[in-house]
Amino acid sequence: MMIRNRKQARAALFAPTALRAVLALGLASGAAALTTPVMAAPAAPKLNFTKPFVAVAGPLSKAVDEIKKRPEYIGAQGRLTATTVALQQARGSAAIAQARSTREAALTELRATMSAEISQLDAVFAAIGNQDDRFSAGQLATNLGTLAQDQALQRRGVLAMIESGKTNPADLPRFQYFAGSFAFDAKDFAAARVGLQAAVNGGYHDNDADALLAESYLSDNQVPQGLAVLKQAIETRNATPNKAPAGWYRRGLGAAYKAQLLEQATDFAMSLVKAYPTADNWAGAITVVREIGKFPAQETLDLMRLMGRTNSYAEERDYIEYIQAADPRRLPGETLKVIEAGIAAGKLRANDPFVSEARTIANGRIAADRASLVALERDARSPAATASTVSGAADAFLSYGDAAKAEALFNLALAKPGAEQDRVLTRLGIAQLDQGNLAGAQANFAKVNGQRKYIAQLWGIYAAQKAAPAPAAAP
Repeated sequence: MMIRNRKQARAALFAPTALRAVLALGLASGAAALTTPVMAAPAAPKLNFTKPFVAVAGPLSKAVDEIKKRPEYIGAQGRLTATTVALQQARGSAAIAQARSTREAALTELRATMSAEISQLDAVFAAIGNQDDRFSAGQLATNLGTLAQDQALQRRGVLAMIESGKTNPADLPRFQYFAGSFAFDAKDFAAARVGLQAAVNGGYHDNDADALLAESYLSDNQVPQGLAVLKQAIETRNATPNKAPAGWYRRGLGAAYKAQLLEQATDFAMSLVKAYPTADNWAGAITVVREIGKFPAQETLDLMRLMGRTNSYAEERDYIEYIQAADPRRLPGETLKVIEAGIAAGKLRANDPFVSEARTIANGRIAADRASLVALERDARSPAATASTVSGAADAFLSYGDAAKAEALFNLALAKPGAEQDRVLTRLGIAQLDQGNLAGAQANFAKVNGQRKYIAQLWGIYAAQKAAPAPAAAP
């Protein structure tokens, strides 16, 4: 039979819509979406400045206050706003590149209108004589950086204000957040972690601070640490009235996939489909677990059965992997059902040589296979039947949708010496779920260990969702 080898199947890894959606959406909720809000400089506490500092900083402070009133600044600001909108609306790589270049030119023009003030800032910092001076210099840098849309200046200012020790303790976590955010945007991830961790520890959770802290690890290739922080960020957000967005889960799932971390990938996959059980999310979760797990055919078969139950087939490859795992020579009835579903969905082509051959083999075997069910059950119920005989008969009935007989035979197989406990328990749970015995199914899925544990955990979530109303879909 023409079975597509697994190397060929995996070569299409980045083509699948399900997996690509998980990675793309997850990344969109990571660094790219966590843009730093504009920071307004705080009001100054009562400060006592040194005379040398006042001599330099006083004139600059007045000049900075006047910048917004200058016609050249107002015009440059308007052009920058227009080019920013144009960049956001640009489509296609060439148009985006052109729009980005135009915006950079407008930003350069804007900063040129205050180049004299920017050049004086170093002198202000050089004149610092005490911590009050340092706080004020930080304010100046922050104000000037905001006007110039220059995060390097803003970061310098925030760090100076924090270092001065003059910030209001209640405002300190917010300052630390901005210090971490500016460091993140500068790709100084180590410094970003310092600021963001201090902010979160201080109780600051606005502006997705927890998720940005996780991203500072993930973007720095410290994936296990980042996933642990992201998991905590999700838990923290879910403790509030506004639950964590789906993108946070997808970011964790995508990062775990790229690092080939099966346990963490399964954890985020389960969390994702628990919180947002859409067909797309089920497809992505199952696909990631399947890819990292590199399971043998029998384990893959039960993962693909879950994809079928959740109606989350995303592409041709999903049907192909199901057909390969079921094998038309072993389970012709189930294989034929998958083929017909794939063709009806427009994901399989009837004239594809692989599909055509599998369909021919299944059609040629299905009548005899069905006819053999009576003898299979008789042999399985014989006192001398082995565990493999009984579980083989149970598998046949499950594949034809006779869940009641399958359940009875799987229970019988469990009592036999040498039974593959994890495999039988998984399929016993499936048979119970198909009959609506959701509590029984969940109990048996929970008993599964070994390489099937992650597969059974996903099945357990699906069973739990059928037992209770599903949460709202992701916005």
